[in-house]
Amino acid sequence: MKFVLGKKLNASQIFLEESRRPTAVTLVEVFPNRVTRVKSREGKDGYDAVQLEQKKEFRVAAAELANFKVGDLIGLELFQEGDKIKVSGVSKGKGFQGPVKKWGFRGRLSATHGTKHELRTLGSVGSSEPDHVRKGRKMAGRMGGQRVTVRNLKIVKIDKDNNIMAVKGAIPGRRGTLLEIKTIDAGRH
Repeated sequence: MKFVLGKKLNASQIFLEESRRPTAVTLVEVFPNRVTRVKSREGKDGYDAVQLEQKKEFRVAAAELANFKVGDLIGLELFQEGDKIKVSGVSKGKGFQGPVKKWGFRGRLSATHGTKHELRTLGSVGSSEPDHVRKGRKMAGRMGGQRVTVRNLKIVKIDKDNNIMAVKGAIPGRRGTLLEIKTIDAGRH
């Protein structure tokens, strides 16, 4: 498995040789990551992982653990164009939102017959029997700002001079978000 940390730059479009239309891509800056610790199952940690200097950890197979040493630099050279990857990051925070925006509710009543200030309200939140709102009820609240993983993305272009990769599709987060980029194993996702 190949892995690296990167920073989301922005969305763009590029033309590929096989198509006449532009392809939507997200540009990611992949800076060199220094290995700060190698954890092994035999040691005090109890599992196999590689830790990078940003305090991010990636689990690896025991057979691959020998490829990493403390002080090694991991960068863009691990990846090739056409690799399938999954990208994890923190989604954009949208603040406190009502149920119509957060959960896609259609609103309570029609727009006529004296429904002033009632168009986008939640409505009833439960029966009178438990005398409280049941846990897990879809209501208004904070939206976004959570860890999201997008799978089956494809690297379409790599610029090794500027340490930038172009990934086909959308990636979670705002500009400047720290991203975890991993190749997808054939056996599991």
